[in-house]
Amino acid sequence: MRGWVPWLLAAGGVLLVLVVGALIGNRDKSGESVTAGEWAQSICGAVGVWRGDLEGIVEDIRTPPSQAVTGTEEPQSETPQGRTSFIRSGLELAVASADTMVEGIERAGTPETAQGEQAAQQVTDWADSAHDALETAQDSLDEEADTLGESIAQLASAAGAIRITLAEGVRTLADVAVLDPELGQALRASSTCQELRAKVTS
Repeated sequence: MRGWVPWLLAAGGVLLVLVVGALIGNRDKSGESVTAGEWAQSICGAVGVWRGDLEGIVEDIRTPPSQAVTGTEEPQSETPQGRTSFIRSGLELAVASADTMVEGIERAGTPETAQGEQAAQQVTDWADSAHDALETAQDSLDEEADTLGESIAQLASAAGAIRITLAEGVRTLADVAVLDPELGQALRASSTCQELRAKVTS
């Protein structure tokens, strides 16, 4: 990492992970059966926090500081090496946030509904695949760009990975609602799910 910006991003990411970890740590229902409403509230809460993290990360990646902290003439974030480092820092936070989301989903338990086990597995499978996709995008930046154009292409690829995982998450919750009508009703009634839908449609 170069300069202060990646370090500040990392520090902010650690704080987010600690805060979310504390929130989910007090309601660990791993391996337990829970009501449809409780499950929906926990799942949408975990996904909603993760989505908010990613939106902030993407915004930071898209609008890096226009001037280097060191005071050099060329902004560090606009050099190919600095830009790649900045993007990599953002993806590191995205992966860390996905780790926390996966843990939150695991701790949500299994809903006591007709298709509860299958629904819980679908959400878990998506969360695991989202984590893997972001980790793959991070690994793709191990080879530093030689030009600013290549760096921009890396940014587009990283942002694309984040966008795809978000879209797949929304689709997975919609599929669960169709699979299990009782869970569908719970997902519609949950306050955290309502907040998540409002963010998705805004």
